[in-house]
Amino acid sequence: MSIQIGDTLPDIQLQKVGIDGIEPVDAASLFAGKNVVLFAVPGAFTPTCSEQHLPGFVEHFEAFRAKGIEIACLSVNDPFVMQAWAQMQQVPAGLHMLADGNGDFTRALGLELDATGYGMGLRAKRFALYAEDGVVKQLHVEAPGEFRVSAAGYVLEQLA
Repeated sequence: MSIQIGDTLPDIQLQKVGIDGIEPVDAASLFAGKNVVLFAVPGAFTPTCSEQHLPGFVEHFEAFRAKGIEIACLSVNDPFVMQAWAQMQQVPAGLHMLADGNGDFTRALGLELDATGYGMGLRAKRFALYAEDGVVKQLHVEAPGEFRVSAAGYVLEQLA
């Protein structure tokens, strides 16, 4: 069963790409006391993720910040891939790039995607959620092959 509105995000360690490089971060400390939009992509450097999903959150980054909301991008990739992708996409400081290398956090959310048919193994479904102090207040999971409800503009509208 996947995470639902009202549920608390799991406290699982992720790898965060930071100013000083890659560092471990507990999900609980990342979300505690903050309003955060967490969006997930099936894979860094993949077409929709690189051409629309992450760029949309980069474009609207300041609009989210103006509402007091932090942004975090999650992918079942290793932290070095996330670091390279962040550099290529010119991700602003403060937009958290999170690597869930083994998919532990994604599985705990119940939002994993079996992409073995594409040679990609376990990945995250495309989704966005809004959490306050680690509690899910909004959840937007895309239908297979869709990119609409997890887009930055759509999520921003839902927070109005």
